[in-house]
Amino acid sequence: MKKSFFKVVLSCFVVAGTLSSCKNSSSSSKNVSRATGWKINAKEGGFQYNSNFKEQETPPGTVFIEGGTFTKGQVQDDIMHDWNNSPTAQHVQSFYMDETEVTNVMYLEYLDYLKAVYPPENPMYENIYKGALPDTLVWRNRLGFNETMTNSYLRHPAYGEYPVVGVNWIQATQYAEWRTDRVNEATLEREGYLAKDAKYKVLNGEIGGTFSTEAYLNNPESVYGGQIDSLQGKQKKDSINSFAKRSTGIISPEYRLPTETEWEYAAQALIGSREYNNYRGRKKYPWEGDYTRNGQRLGRGDQLANFKQGKGDYGGIAGWSDDGADITAEVKSYKPNDFGLYDMAGNVSEWVADVYRPIVDDEISDFNYYRGNIYLKKAIGEDGKVQILRDSVVFDTLPNGKVVALNLPGEIKEVPVGEEETYLRTNFSKSDNRGYRDGDPGSSRFFQRFSDDESDARKMYDSPKHKVERDSTGKLLRQYDTSNYRTSLINDEVRVYKGGSWRDRAFWLDPAQRRYLPQYMATDDVGFRCAMSRVGSKSKTKNKTVRHKKVR
Repeated sequence: MKKSFFKVVLSCFVVAGTLSSCKNSSSSSKNVSRATGWKINAKEGGFQYNSNFKEQETPPGTVFIEGGTFTKGQVQDDIMHDWNNSPTAQHVQSFYMDETEVTNVMYLEYLDYLKAVYPPENPMYENIYKGALPDTLVWRNRLGFNETMTNSYLRHPAYGEYPVVGVNWIQATQYAEWRTDRVNEATLEREGYLAKDAKYKVLNGEIGGTFSTEAYLNNPESVYGGQIDSLQGKQKKDSINSFAKRSTGIISPEYRLPTETEWEYAAQALIGSREYNNYRGRKKYPWEGDYTRNGQRLGRGDQLANFKQGKGDYGGIAGWSDDGADITAEVKSYKPNDFGLYDMAGNVSEWVADVYRPIVDDEISDFNYYRGNIYLKKAIGEDGKVQILRDSVVFDTLPNGKVVALNLPGEIKEVPVGEEETYLRTNFSKSDNRGYRDGDPGSSRFFQRFSDDESDARKMYDSPKHKVERDSTGKLLRQYDTSNYRTSLINDEVRVYKGGSWRDRAFWLDPAQRRYLPQYMATDDVGFRCAMSRVGSKSKTKNKTVRHKKVR
């Protein structure tokens, strides 16, 4: 009896120990699969994955913006009576955002790169550099003397840390794409996937071609004009990890313009506020309080932003300057908001990603709201690989006659999504969704009554359709839309810009205010800053606590 009892107890301990051992072997090691028990990152081969990934690295020049809920739009009196920014409850995911506007020196680095890699003397590349140049003539005024800014504002070192202006929305998005590639190129070099100083060999003309993030991820042998083998770093010794992948965890998401919702959320900076009214949209400025002057003991009475004080007053009386600037001011001249962002009111207004519409429809989306989605996919060649635009550049002539490059050599060719991606889907049914539920045929049951001619329908947003192109000799050919039934200037190429500028009165400093311009236009008071999505956890708290329900 005793013998059999001890056998049972002993066998129980053995079974328990075995189960414990199995459990530990599968969960204690990050390099053992919890699904199959196979090794991860084995030298013999198999599944390769960065099991030691902690969290996303803060991108250069940005600060972390923890996401949350807020009231987007204007809750205070609508003195313009345009119902342009009705309040809606929105939730924003965490992201990163430039702590300052993109400055002249930051943009000049971009121009210098383009000029070195795609010399304008080459007829094929001529309009790549020219198309990226800011419009310095925006400073001119028929009845004002501003030639000094026209000639010096962009390039003189005295203005190096001032926000770049004269940049249209298209140029701003192209800068963000270029920045993505340069940052990832530097990261790959640091992590040993590229040889030291490989990026400078492109600038010096030692290597043909250049680096594109998407081309590297999809067809790494194609970057640097197919000469990447000579530029690989110490990781080349390991045949399994010779190229970085998304699963490596070191490739950053793309830099881009912030959405209007992200920009407004970041400007309000409710993270430092514990007032219920602010949460409900009552916060009037990026700082606390209802006034534009500093109420603290240190610096009492100083203006908290660079804006127009009154008629003919851009900076106060000499010696008694109200805001320390007459035109733009050097970035970081004023205190940051509670997120650590500078000049989210005043200095220059800023482009955001959204296509403009008067109404924000929170019934459609109250999570990461954004209007402007055009879904594309990578073009696949006959060999089954993505198509790389090695030696071809596609140019577009904008309505103002400016020629811009739609792609750079070495980038992946993209095409609109088709039926393969949209068939029986409920979340989207076509590639271009800029006019969804506001300007497209699905917006109104009376849509077809506007016109019998579908190619030129008199729809809600029937802005003029001018045709501008260049002939083979470079001569500009203009065809103006002289239709007399156009009722709107709004179309899918009109973008939102936010924040007041040095030219604006205090009314426009409210983060909820919004205005719009055609995406090809530039002014002397609109600049931009970049953003980047955060991947992974909502917050950057290192010691995260997992909450478990108590099981009884």
